[in-house]
Amino acid sequence: MIEWFASHNGVEQLFLLSGIVGGLILILRLILTIAGLDHHGGLDAVHVDSDAGFQALTIQGISSFFAMFGVVGYTLFHNAALGLVLSVASALAAGAFSLWIIQKIFRSMLRLQSSGTVSLFAAVGSEGSVYLTVTKEGGSVQINFANRLREFEAVSADGATLPTGTAIRVQGVSANTLIVGPADR
Repeated sequence: MIEWFASHNGVEQLFLLSGIVGGLILILRLILTIAGLDHHGGLDAVHVDSDAGFQALTIQGISSFFAMFGVVGYTLFHNAALGLVLSVASALAAGAFSLWIIQKIFRSMLRLQSSGTVSLFAAVGSEGSVYLTVTKEGGSVQINFANRLREFEAVSADGATLPTGTAIRVQGVSANTLIVGPADR
């Protein structure tokens, strides 16, 4: 292997080394991802509030750049004999393209994330029942909200006392307390 590598000139060795190192890192990251061991280091965590230019500079992005730079550069310089300038320019373009593709993939994956929190304001208009008597000072209601039966603190909208079991409709939200009134049936 060493003799084969040494039989190439300096430019070909640069392309080969870039392709081999970049490819090995990509394969190692793929194996770690499949094994579930890729996220513990935090070396390339992408933060939503970070600069967009730095989001491309991940281990996957940089290694894909070097892998494509090496493979395309070696192929064009050694096999197609296109010359140094055209081979390097094409290799840089291929590396930049792979970096751009990796960035697009990561941005697409970030759009798939959700916080899992539900805004309490989405409960306005929901119907439920009084769990503990609701007065103008407070009480507790149960409503089917976000596909779950949930209990919330509540106050009466018009100050009337709503006894346990009364059907209610959420009319508004104040801080973490629902403002409820009797449901019109």
